[in-house]
Amino acid sequence: MKKDATRIVSAGRKPEWTQGIVNPPVWRASTILYDSVAELRGRGAADTHHKLFYGRRGTPTQWSLADALTELEPGAEATLLYPSGVAALTTALLAVLEPGDQLLMPDSAYDPTRNFATGMLKRFGVETIFYDPLIGAGIADLCTDRTKAILMESPGSLTFEVQDVPAIVSVAKERGITTLIDNTWATPLLFPVIELGVDYTILACTKYIVGHSDVMLGSVTAAPGQYQRLRAATYELGQTASPDDAWLGARGLRTMAVRLDQHGRSALRIAQWLKTRPEIARVLHPALPDCPGHAIFARDFKGASGLFSFVLNGGNDAARSALIDGLEHFGIGYSWGGFESLAIPVDPQRHRSVTTWHAEGPLVRLQIGLEDPEDLIADLQAGLARFADARG
Repeated sequence: MKKDATRIVSAGRKPEWTQGIVNPPVWRASTILYDSVAELRGRGAADTHHKLFYGRRGTPTQWSLADALTELEPGAEATLLYPSGVAALTTALLAVLEPGDQLLMPDSAYDPTRNFATGMLKRFGVETIFYDPLIGAGIADLCTDRTKAILMESPGSLTFEVQDVPAIVSVAKERGITTLIDNTWATPLLFPVIELGVDYTILACTKYIVGHSDVMLGSVTAAPGQYQRLRAATYELGQTASPDDAWLGARGLRTMAVRLDQHGRSALRIAQWLKTRPEIARVLHPALPDCPGHAIFARDFKGASGLFSFVLNGGNDAARSALIDGLEHFGIGYSWGGFESLAIPVDPQRHRSVTTWHAEGPLVRLQIGLEDPEDLIADLQAGLARFADARG
């Protein structure tokens, strides 16, 4: 089997799509023309997967990226693309849930995912039960005859609890429950989950796949036997990703292995430095031994990416803002996974239902980009001095 670094370069580059060019060109299309009425009717009645039918069903540009993402998940059947990570998440959930069903969702879930569960899914008659992300096999106690899906996000994108995915999948398999995971933080390079038995793995490709903070894109990769209902829901909802965005996603994908490696090494270096600082109460980085779920992380993951948080030692929002506002090399903005570093204030207590968030001080989330980590450390050191002055 090819190594990850080789697959990420070669995947999705079928000769019939590249036509001798290194990268598949951008095929833009709405209408597809046929030679006859019989051909038009025949194509409509046949399986149109990776066959030109109508622009919304895709062109070789989209198929190339989708195939590459499938190849990065050993054992997967197929991948579909979406105009954003949220579109990917919501479509996957709609594909597997019906009115009267019950969904289990970790209390650490991404805010838009929670909002979809408590908003549209609730209006459609789906009940969402939030659970402690560290529950592991104990999730069996929450399952009922109405439980049709379990969503996971590991680690959580604010507080970085690592879930015991194999234990949860085992419970789900015994009960015929569909499992889905938001795997954006790790990507399949660091955490290939289809081979662990997960039914659907979801990526906000906006982050590490694209890698340049200039495209909105999402994907869902399905395990064998799970693709058809995802495809049906995707087509019924009219979901599609533009060929231009897919092309940019494919371009970013080719360098993701080397980018992830630097993101991960730099982030761990900075996290370890932060642990030595008296202004810091805790660092929430899954690769650190005292992070919740670290033992599971060490067992299941191939490495860490560039996103983590730290808890300040005392202070208030104004002191935290003083730290962030003066940073030179960290932008202030949402998202992550691009080449640039970011810092934002986060307040997890506003997004909890069944677990509580208690901390020694305010929380800051960092996206560590591709800058030299020593420059970033110097920037944070000055920021911590501003925090200490403002804290008093």
